Amino acid sequence: MDLKYLPNINSPKDLKNYSKKDLKPISDELREYITSTVNKIGGHLASTLGVVELTTALHYVYNAPKDKIIWDTGHQAYAHKVLTGRFSSLETIRKYKGLSGFLKRSESEYDVFGAGHASTSISAGLGIASSRDLNNENFKVISIIGDGALTGGLAYEALNNAGNERKQLLVILNDNQMSISPNVGAMRNYLMKISTNKYYNYIRKKISTLPDIAYGKTLLRRIESSVKNFLLPRTVFEDLGFRYFGPVDGHDVNLLVNTLEKIKDLPGPVVLHTVTKKGKGIDYAEQDPIKYHGVKAKKIGEDKTLVQDVPIFQNVFGSLCCSLANENEKIVCITAAMREGTGLVKFSKEFPDRYFDVGIAEAHGVTFAAGLSINGNIPIVAIYSTFLQRGYDQIVHDIAIQKLPVIFCLDRSGLVGEDGSTHHGALDIAYMRCIQGMIVTAPKDGNELKNLLYTAINHNSGPFSIRYPKDSSIAFDKEIPGENIPIGSWEVIKKGTDVTLLAVGSMVDKALYVANKLKSNNIHCEVVNCRFIKPMDEKYLNESLRNFSKIVTLEEGVLDGGFGEGVSGWLSSMKAKNDLLRIGLPNNFVEHGPRKVLLEEVGLDSESLSKKVLSFISN
Repeated sequence: MDLKYLPNINSPKDLKNYSKKDLKPISDELREYITSTVNKIGGHLASTLGVVELTTALHYVYNAPKDKIIWDTGHQAYAHKVLTGRFSSLETIRKYKGLSGFLKRSESEYDVFGAGHASTSISAGLGIASSRDLNNENFKVISIIGDGALTGGLAYEALNNAGNERKQLLVILNDNQMSISPNVGAMRNYLMKISTNKYYNYIRKKISTLPDIAYGKTLLRRIESSVKNFLLPRTVFEDLGFRYFGPVDGHDVNLLVNTLEKIKDLPGPVVLHTVTKKGKGIDYAEQDPIKYHGVKAKKIGEDKTLVQDVPIFQNVFGSLCCSLANENEKIVCITAAMREGTGLVKFSKEFPDRYFDVGIAEAHGVTFAAGLSINGNIPIVAIYSTFLQRGYDQIVHDIAIQKLPVIFCLDRSGLVGEDGSTHHGALDIAYMRCIQGMIVTAPKDGNELKNLLYTAINHNSGPFSIRYPKDSSIAFDKEIPGENIPIGSWEVIKKGTDVTLLAVGSMVDKALYVANKLKSNNIHCEVVNCRFIKPMDEKYLNESLRNFSKIVTLEEGVLDGGFGEGVSGWLSSMKAKNDLLRIGLPNNFVEHGPRKVLLEEVGLDSESLSKKVLSFISN
């Protein structure tokens, strides 16, 4: 690829050395370079392509890192990374030990606020602006937020507070009518009404061409405000105390530069509404922004004969939801802007009246499920483990205290891979275990996921959670009917005499490997599928006290508050003298990289587990 500009841009200062007429070819080169790189190595694509011109304009007008540019979520900031000194290392993005796929404060001084969860940029920006004023500093604060992230309640709390505080803050609303799935809700329709009102846009465009000397800026502003009020109701942003500008074409880089230059010194909070297209500039990404939200790396020389025909857990879950909904008309499914990621595309098409996408609003989704449950439906709430943390108070207050039979299916539990620390589902065992009345489970494979879902649907006395990883389901036969599993029961998969391996979910298969490996050392391990993390199988624990002096717990979650700690607490309450080895995720945030590599790094791969268990038994 013949690149004329990017190799010479090592910081936004270098970008400013070019004239405005160079900004379009620079944007084109950015788009071409990012597309070529991501198609080769994998990563987020369509979201970044949609903000190439906006990114270029922002770094051309503002003086980062003194001025603080805050990206919401951060998966759209690849162009930002290229323009801030990471051009030569972009090929390492999302790779093990390489650049993060999101914003990361430790990676660059230009990454002002690290985020992998949406709807945070306005809150963070207002906090920085308030600190600036307290410290008598002089810099600009710019928060970029997508219309998808604007479905989250945190964004509205921040808008409300910012309008009241009256701090200088520019909020750029990047309106592309998409998050990962198409956006939902009244705000989507509201923004579309603004951006598509042809009379308002026509008159606004004509007003903008009038010379300042003839009318004066103050008069122009009053004319524009009158036109807005005549053609449209006052925008919600103006009602909240912001000055509103837009909508403007988010792919016209020179228009963006001119607009930003005109509004950058305005006092108080300002909203600039830009209209963009996700995947802009690449036909296939524009036509299917959902598919090309993220792309996988090309695999050269892959032996397709080695690929097993076993679905991943999210696809098993989606298939099971459809089957169960056919049998029970009370079943409904709820997700938070993650229809594709949770495997619910087929369900949404087959049962559109029983499928609810609440947008990026996990807390609302949980309480919404409570309302459905109260009136007799059976809600299945499918949310990534890391995102469900955002609805924690609602799980406790609105579900558990009221003993409502809501089913939580926690996708991406454990290590998810290239998305990194913001997306690893490391905490859900701990945060679910401590909730009174919550049943906490993890299936060893797809068939057991079926049985646990069947069990959950027939459990009417309180909430029920099921966690599973972003990985193969090991085994799944959709023809086998679901079975009810006694609450709190474990399954002895392999009998042994020397040590018992109490394994949870994804660790069961690895525990079997350990048992087979240590058999050559004349060590006989008992392998137990601890599918119920809470309540535990106390009958088995009582038996194991007599049969084994050494006990090992294995879980793909943090040890603090985890399954192993539950076993340890039980042994302590019984004043037992058994030796216990707890194995799980370390007490630090795990970085990004391939799931297999990360499991090896934290010692949860089969070989590392074998060594740990052997060492424990030998001592």
